[in-house]
Amino acid sequence: METAPPAPAGFLSSFRTLGDGLLATVQDRLDLLSVELQEEKFRLIQTFIWISAAVFTGMMALAFASLTLVYFFWASARLAVLGGLTVFYAGALVAIIVAFRRYIARQPSPFTATRQEIGEDRSCIRNGN
Repeated sequence: METAPPAPAGFLSSFRTLGDGLLATVQDRLDLLSVELQEEKFRLIQTFIWISAAVFTGMMALAFASLTLVYFFWASARLAVLGGLTVFYAGALVAIIVAFRRYIARQPSPFTATRQEIGEDRSCIRNGN
């Protein structure tokens, strides 16, 4: 029994192949976006935990240090110590805000890899490769 030679690819077959390729590309990009979204979520949770721990321990240390200083100088310079502590804490707050803004500015842009891949796809389509 002889097998018939494969029929030449027609317009419908080419259209089907093109559609399959486009859907595969979209699926790849969505998979990449999903992975990057998970990474961003993990990074955000991790940052929140670190900030929470730092704020809690910092506040406890500052409260007890302040109470100790005020108690030590209760009789002689209670108001001067309270004023000095207020100025110190305000300066520390400004320094922390500046440092945090620098930290945020240095963070990578979210979904960089997905945007890069989509840009490469567009470039390939424009150049006909």
